[in-house]
Order: sequence, then C-alpha cells, then structure tokens
Amino acid sequence: MAHFMLEITYTVPLEQIETKLAEHRAFLQTGYDQGWLLCSGPQNPRIGGIVIARAPSLEALQTLFANDPYQIANFADYRFVEFNPVKFQPWLEDWVNGSVE
Repeated sequence: MAHFMLEITYTVPLEQIETKLAEHRAFLQTGYDQGWLLCSGPQNPRIGGIVIARAPSLEALQTLFANDPYQIANFADYRFVEFNPVKFQPWLEDWVNGSVE
C-alpha cells in the first residue's frame, strides 16, 4: 500500500461547500469502510480539508476521490502527496503496514 496526504482546496464560497457537506462526509465513510482512510477534517482556516490515506496506488486513490461530491460539483481542487511513513505511533503499525482493513 502507498500512503498519501490529500489536500482539498475549496474553489467556491463556503456557503456552497455546506450544501454538499453531508454528501461529502458520507462519501468519505466509504473510504473509511475500505480501510483506506486514517483521518480527515477541515483546515483551519476553513479553506479546504486534509485526508491521510493509503491505497494500492495513486491512481486507485484518485479514482476513489473522483466520486467525491465536491469533485463532481467542481467545488474543490485536489493535491495528492505520496509519502513513506517511516516513523509513526506503535498503535498505527498494522494500518501503516496494510494488515488492517
């Protein structure tokens, strides 16, 4: 599994983002259910969001996020940064090593 930090940057006013927020969070749950997402949340200030993820490949993660309601509505830009988690809390070992779904 490859590991990623995903930066989502809103391209529309927050009022428009709010109209898709529940759908966006329901979409994110599909990634959690797959075991691909570790954590996610809004940036501060609220100009977008951050997701920590793992996936078989960049292309697989991009395919997943093509279904994000923000992406479908063209409400945000996405930046995928692959990284190698060489240090992490011991309780994350199974997730980092891909042995937990």
